[in-house]
Formats: sequence, structure tokens, C-alpha cells
Amino acid sequence: MVALIVTIALIIFGLMFSVLLIAFIVSAGLLAWGYLWWKTRALRKQMREQRMAAEQSYSEVFKGEAFEGQIIEGEVIRKEVSLEEHKR
Repeated sequence: MVALIVTIALIIFGLMFSVLLIAFIVSAGLLAWGYLWWKTRALRKQMREQRMAAEQSYSEVFKGEAFEGQIIEGEVIRKEVSLEEHKR
């Protein structure tokens, strides 16, 4: 009988300890995530501005240009045609 009571008490103590441990781990993880999110906000803003500037410059450079050629494994193969050859 004593062994049964001790076993039940240990199981209850183990469950309480595991719940507290999980709560502590989740809280520490949320605090760490919040701290990193707060500390990297300037970096994320700079990256966002650079991406928008790159997209804008890309659209200005290739404005109105139609691509004619093939793309094989990420390499662009473009055949250069002069105006004289194109007229033939």
C-alpha cells in the first residue's frame, strides 16, 4: 500500500515538474524570440529598403526590353542579332 501511495505521489510530482519545466522553456523561448525580433528591426528595415531599391532599379534597367533566348540551368543564352541580319 505504501509503495502505491509513493508511486502515485512521484507521478504527480513528476507531472507538476514537467508542466513547470515546459512553461519555463516556452517563456524563455518567447522572451529570446522577442529580444531578437526587437534587436534586428533596424536590419530588417534596411534589408526591406535595399530589396525595394533593387526591384526599382531592375525595372528601370530592363524597362520595355523583351527577352528572347533560352535559359539552361540558370544561364541565359542569348543570340545577338544585328539589325542587318534581322532584316534578311
